[in-house]
Amino acid sequence: MAGPTTPVAVTGATGRLGGRVARLLADAGTPLRLLVRDPRRAPGLPGATVHVAPYADAGAVGEALDGVEVLFMVSAAESEDRAAQHEEFVAAAAGAGVRHVVYTSFLGAAPDATFTLARTHARTEADLAASGMGYTFLRDSFYMDLARAIVGEDGVIRGPAGRGRCAFVAHDDIARTAALVLRDPAPHAGRAYLLTGPEALTLEEVARTVSEVEGIEARYEEETVEEAYASRRAWDPPPWQAEAWVSTYTAIAAGELDVVSGDIEALTGTAPMTFREYLAARR
Repeated sequence: MAGPTTPVAVTGATGRLGGRVARLLADAGTPLRLLVRDPRRAPGLPGATVHVAPYADAGAVGEALDGVEVLFMVSAAESEDRAAQHEEFVAAAAGAGVRHVVYTSFLGAAPDATFTLARTHARTEADLAASGMGYTFLRDSFYMDLARAIVGEDGVIRGPAGRGRCAFVAHDDIARTAALVLRDPAPHAGRAYLLTGPEALTLEEVARTVSEVEGIEARYEEETVEEAYASRRAWDPPPWQAEAWVSTYTAIAAGELDVVSGDIEALTGTAPMTFREYLAARR
């Protein structure tokens, strides 16, 4: 399969997902434009140029995307105004003549989603669909990094997730799927793919797997919603952030993340890694 001849633009190239995607594309010989906020953190990749273009700077975005046909849009850092940043970025991309956007959305993206940040993703999906550009939505489940990170220093996962399940997914599996779509986006136009791990786990099962693989004592301790807000006040989060943190768990409890999709394997020919495999690879 021949790759694109015009540069593929990649946002978030200094981050965990965008950086992986950029490296995979560079390894395949794809010319790249890396859109970053801090050029000092940009990876040095063959065939790549670096452009400082924050999402909300429409002028810089337009310049960076001039001549670009395919764009990988990693969602902006979590913030209260992320939806507005996305809206400005999408408008600037359309104005620059971008023809196809591959966007990292969320598995439960919907205007009424329990996970509050999934509502932002739904709004951005709507902006892209109305933009006139082609689009592909990669609706990622919660990442395996998160599943490990929520185990506290005392080995306890605390949250109001009940017995709900989530098919956590590895960044590596998202990245190789995204790179494949970006190299030949036309067959994926107008599609939304559900990108999940191969198994839906309760948080009790997450804790047990961490215990078995890492040899530590980990467990899940269920909180009420009220207890969850109270226990997170120690970090003094703004209200939107506290809601996002707590609704991570309540979305799992509501069953909205209890989805196991075969899309990663169907697209790439290789099954996504299990949580146990992910933990073993970290050691």
